[in-house]
Order: sequence, then C-alpha cells, then structure tokens
Amino acid sequence: MSKAPTITLNNGVEMPLLGFGVFQIPPEDTERAALEAFEAGYRSIDTAAAYRNEEAVGRAIAASGIPRDELFITTKLWIQDAGDEAAERAFETSLRRLGLDQLDLCLVHAPYGDYYGTWRALEAAHHQGSVRAIGVSNFHPDRLTDLIAHNEIVPAVDQVETHPYLQRAADEQALRKRAVQIQAWGPLAQGQHDLLQDPVLTELAGAHDKSAAQIVLRWLMQRQVPAVVKSTRPQRIRENLAVFDFELTDADLARIATLDGRTGPAFDHRDADTVDFINNMKLT
Repeated sequence: MSKAPTITLNNGVEMPLLGFGVFQIPPEDTERAALEAFEAGYRSIDTAAAYRNEEAVGRAIAASGIPRDELFITTKLWIQDAGDEAAERAFETSLRRLGLDQLDLCLVHAPYGDYYGTWRALEAAHHQGSVRAIGVSNFHPDRLTDLIAHNEIVPAVDQVETHPYLQRAADEQALRKRAVQIQAWGPLAQGQHDLLQDPVLTELAGAHDKSAAQIVLRWLMQRQVPAVVKSTRPQRIRENLAVFDFELTDADLARIATLDGRTGPAFDHRDADTVDFINNMKLT
C-alpha cells in the first residue's frame, strides 16, 4: 500500500502531497470510492459543499476505521454562503455533514460575493480550533494578494486548475513569494484535451514503465506541487497513488515544460459568463 509524503504549509500543518478528490462523483458512489481510496493508501480527501457529497465522505471516514489524526480532510464553502454569518453557519453545516469536530483545511471556493466576510469567518474558526488551516480556491494572484493585504491570516493554500497544458508557472511564483502553497485541481485535465494521449507524455510513460497519468502526477509531486486526483475505478485509484517509486529526469521535466499553454482553463474565473454561471449555481 502506497502513502503520499507530506508538505509543510505556512502555519506548520503537514498536508499529504496527493489527495483523493470527489468532485462530480455522485453521493451514492462517493462513500465506496472514498473507502477504496483509503484502502489504497490515500489519507487526504477533498470535498466541498458544492459537490453535495460531504455526508457520503463522512460515512466513509467513519467506516474506514482509520484514526482521525492520520487523515487530512478538506472542504470548501460555496458562494451563496459568503459573508461573516452565512459562512459561519455553512462551516458548521459542513462539519456536521462530515461527522467531524475539526477540519484540516477549509477553502473559500471562489473569489465571488462577500468572500472577505467568508475569510473572516474562517479566521474565527481557525482561532477557535475548528480548522487547522484555511485557504482559497480559484483565486488569481491579484485577488489573493489583496485578500492578504486586508486580513490577518495568510491563506495556506490556493487550489487552482493546474496540469501540463496549463502549468501556471507565474502564478506559482507569485504564490510562493507570499508563502501560499499552490495546489492542483484537475491535474489530469479532467480527461479533456487528449492530455493523456499527448506524445511527450506517452513516450515518457513508456520509458518509465508507467502510465501517462502517473507521469503527470509525478511531474507535480517532484516539483512539490500537491494535487487532488479523482477516479471511481479501483485500479485507477491505486495507480494514481503509485507515483513515489520513480523519478523524472531534468530532461523529462524540460520536455513537459514545453507543453504549457496548449489550452486555457476549464473554468475561467475572470470570464463574465463563467461568473454568471457560478453565481447562479444554488445549493439546496
């Protein structure tokens, strides 16, 4: 059974480099998938209120039998719950759904609405000991920098779409300058753009006797970029974690670097239509 090494966040909290995500996994399938992930060796699970499967993740946590202090549980607060009081209520709701009294990481899901109020609510939860680290998701460096300038706690993490066709080198540099850890969601491009059929990645996969997906994940791990990866297939769940027994060469890394810019983000969080779509997505 493989286990991911950890990376230290800006407040000293240790976070596994590779986590299991449950985005777009239906609630009825989430518990089984999360239990498969635990059995494979994952100890980090990433969910969100907007995924509508926090309760299923909570059942998997309870059924796993894994000591709580060995797990790293992340969730995210949605836009309709932005603001001090609404975010406080949403945070408590997420805790209840997950069956926990403390989260390891809680993120502001996107930079819309009164996310400054949401951040203040997360700061309060952190001071109360209800969450070990707090961060953001889908924030461009300008919004992140402004948030830092006007608040007490520097976000520990900014979780953004990152993969070989969208490498975000400049964003990563800006985040590191501010002691914020970039974390990749969609590291395999969510199966789009034929990423895993890319000739460079398939050639490297053959050279290392690995899959193209494993090459991508190793590329992130080797650069100390944590990632959240998902699958509902037991074999793929295990395969995605088996990336700590080989290394890419400097030449391999240089070849992957040439793939940057081949596509834009799946969700452009500065696009007006995207902003409309996300703001109109209401949770029931």
